[in-house]
Amino acid sequence: MASTLKDVARLAGVSVKTVSNVVNGYPHVSPEVRGRVEAAVAQLGYRPNVFARTLRTGRTGVLALVLPDSDVPYANDLAREVVRAAGSRGYRVVIEQAGPDDGRAAPALADARAMPVDGVLVTAPVAPAGLVEALAAAGRPVVLVGGEARDGHCDRVTVDVARAAEDAVGHLLRAGRRRIAAIGAYPMESDATAPRTAGHHRALRRAGLAPVPGHPLPASRHRRADGYRAAHALLAQPDRPDAIFCYSDPLAIGAMRAAFDAGLRVPADVAVMGIGDIEEGRYSRPTLSTVCIDTGFLAREAVARVTARIDRPDAAVAVVTAPHTVLPRESTGALSDARDRRLDRARSGK
Repeated sequence: MASTLKDVARLAGVSVKTVSNVVNGYPHVSPEVRGRVEAAVAQLGYRPNVFARTLRTGRTGVLALVLPDSDVPYANDLAREVVRAAGSRGYRVVIEQAGPDDGRAAPALADARAMPVDGVLVTAPVAPAGLVEALAAAGRPVVLVGGEARDGHCDRVTVDVARAAEDAVGHLLRAGRRRIAAIGAYPMESDATAPRTAGHHRALRRAGLAPVPGHPLPASRHRRADGYRAAHALLAQPDRPDAIFCYSDPLAIGAMRAAFDAGLRVPADVAVMGIGDIEEGRYSRPTLSTVCIDTGFLAREAVARVTARIDRPDAAVAVVTAPHTVLPRESTGALSDARDRRLDRARSGK
């Protein structure tokens, strides 16, 4: 038998009204109570009756998630987490794609007034000009996900990508690297990648170093092939870099292959660093040092903001920043050094 609001309330030790508030995304619930209710929802496998709510409220119970059609590092993880977070609040999710390099809206978004959804989550790199205004005019709440908090017209769950890039380059500097090149700017250095460049340069200046002229190298779609081509050109230079900071993990995977094909060792000859913490990087050889973006946090907060906006369209605009973490691995020497020390001790019998 399916669980009910009463079952959740009884397990969490709260009222049915409180459970309803949490499930429907009302903001005025303490973190402690919200946590208890969400734990009870997960334990019981409770799912709100979407069809009953649609009849009662006139809402569809559907959210749209607009993703890029290229290799933005955390897109797949974000989609999975958004579906999970939305499901816990009784919403289904439809996914559309748009191109970050050409600014086109996804076909289903061409006419915002025709969208059969209650709210829209748009990943920041693919938000075409005028989309937020069109959605607002159509009465569709929108939340931008990722990127920097520059748009003051709608809620945003943001990533401090400039700081993430600065922290990534800082890790390379602490590893002793000084000629740090970069790969990953979109053509014309769009808003989507400019913060990474700013963070990269800030870290270099703090260390008393100048950016490598002509960098970052462009990569239009952040695919492995783009990283390979750019790194191949970099590593063929007479004064080749001793580290490459890539604006995404797929670029970094391609860069490591280019180093291998050039007869170079990673990280002994060139260190490689990415952003995104994709699964492939955890199992590559060497494993890829990266910056992990908390996609679970992004998804939960984005869904919470858009559902709250659905219920309270006139609420004040909110900006929430997701945490990130530098994950040192073998591609920058962090784990390989420890492994070599263990081998040395084993050989010496210590």
